[in-house]
Amino acid sequence: MTGLNESVESMEQLAVVWRAMVLDRNADADVRDLPGLAVRWADCRFAFWNCVTLTDIATNAELLEQRLHQAADIMRSKEHPGFLWLFEDLLDADALAALEAAPARAGLERAFPGTGMAGDLLPVPDPVHPDLTFVRVTTDEQLRVYADLNARAYGMPVEDGRDGIVGSTLWKDGVHAYLGMRGDVAVTCAGTVEAEGRLFVVLVATDPEWERRGYGEAVTRKALYEGGRATGLTRATLHATVAGAPVYPRIGFEPNSPIGFYSLKQ
Repeated sequence: MTGLNESVESMEQLAVVWRAMVLDRNADADVRDLPGLAVRWADCRFAFWNCVTLTDIATNAELLEQRLHQAADIMRSKEHPGFLWLFEDLLDADALAALEAAPARAGLERAFPGTGMAGDLLPVPDPVHPDLTFVRVTTDEQLRVYADLNARAYGMPVEDGRDGIVGSTLWKDGVHAYLGMRGDVAVTCAGTVEAEGRLFVVLVATDPEWERRGYGEAVTRKALYEGGRATGLTRATLHATVAGAPVYPRIGFEPNSPIGFYSLKQ
């Protein structure tokens, strides 16, 4: 794939995976494909399931301004906050330059950066880490533990994390979700899910007290190994935070589009 094609793939993977995730969380979720915008809004307390993303390709500065205002209007109509995901490689040079000021005019502010990544890297070996054993998430209690790890890792209230996945059938049956256990304590987690011929990595988190020990990489490899074994897929995709971005190239992922996450200005 070329760079632009991989960036389009990254945006489309978000739209596909988030459709399933938000409908799993809320059967009445706002899931719409509008001109230039994909709305995937569960309107739950877990902010990552409340998402709008721009889908135009080679967007110019004028169209960017229009889309930002449209996205902000949608976000203001919701009960719970979420994010506009903006894949920067889908903008032309003038639109990229406009990113410095255009979001503020729409009432948006940059929350944090991310990076799209992908690779033809499957199968991967079944991982071994001297500190960890791996357990697949199959029960509501394990889902709660998985949610709490994400809440701690992303600095959100535990109730918000639990509102993302606790009680989900999809996460127990359709997602290859794993806990990395240090003895009897879960310290890290990762999941993979099939998405239009790819294996998408979702909600990787490590307890902040146990970072920088290779735990996140190990549990991600486990989720990829088991997901790849179950599906036979060879290509994997993900969206990395700043903390995760250095980890995934060691597994075989290559970065594509930078991603800007924007929230409504307070």
